[in-house]
Amino acid sequence: MELNQIVTSIQSKQEAIQSVYFVGCGGSKADLYPGFYFLRSNAKKLIVGHYTANEFNYDTPAAVGENSIVITCSLGGNTPETVKATSLAKSLGAHVIAVTHEPESPLTKDADYVVTHGFFESYSAKMDKMTKILTLAVEILNAFEGYDYYEQFMDGVEKIYGAIDEATKLLVPQAKAFGEAYKDAPVIYVMSSGATTEVAYSFSICLLLEMQWVNSGSFSDGEFFHGPFEIVEKDKPFLLLMNDGKTRPMDSRALDFLNRFEAKTTVVDAKDFGLANYVSKEVIDYFNPILISGVLRVYAEQLAIARKHPLTKRRYMWKLEY
Repeated sequence: MELNQIVTSIQSKQEAIQSVYFVGCGGSKADLYPGFYFLRSNAKKLIVGHYTANEFNYDTPAAVGENSIVITCSLGGNTPETVKATSLAKSLGAHVIAVTHEPESPLTKDADYVVTHGFFESYSAKMDKMTKILTLAVEILNAFEGYDYYEQFMDGVEKIYGAIDEATKLLVPQAKAFGEAYKDAPVIYVMSSGATTEVAYSFSICLLLEMQWVNSGSFSDGEFFHGPFEIVEKDKPFLLLMNDGKTRPMDSRALDFLNRFEAKTTVVDAKDFGLANYVSKEVIDYFNPILISGVLRVYAEQLAIARKHPLTKRRYMWKLEY
């Protein structure tokens, strides 16, 4: 079923939707964020929430019910907390959409609708999950409130995969330089703003802490000057993700400060990859995280090579009961 058909089906059953919740864990939680951010920025009536799955399970929002859409997400579809959240949302009468790479996984058992996505085929395929969730958010807003830039957004969806594939073709040399420069860093801080905020979070907790065992922290550029900037000093390692759109002044202010005190800063900038050539200015904010996240995978791979620590290596995850 196409994404717009899912939303049309929900609308045929429930004329009034009052709330939308995005629920997942780790990287999947981060992939949900651009969809949440879009609705939070553009919806005038809808209540919108973004939850890590067990928080949703233990402290369930009071508004979840027949007037809610709950979008749950898990790459393999077997994350226990998210599977439980899917069942809980269903039991409360919500319209539940499960997003996963595995259509027959436990996540789909209690879902009303299943959205499957690519992942392993290419760098752009790894962004299929984030893109489809964002598109779901746009379809929901367009159906229940209307969205003036719907056509511009859909045009961007058609082009963003090609933009990622083009961006990653020539990226290895600079990603390799990042890996060599940061391979012995005791800590790497990752920052961004707007819809890309949780791309920084995901790179920090998943790629660095989980997959590389490198100490890391992430924060919004908007919060940088309200605490984190105190740790900036010469050669302190930072990774700054810069957006093309409304929140770019926040990114630029952070970069100016990092450069002022000679921090060891790597910048991944959507402008450098020509995002504006693929996506119209009215919707560009929401495509930044898709392009930047796709590009960052190359950086992660080259860091893993430089550190001789494969991205698949784990100490605890999937190794023991926790």
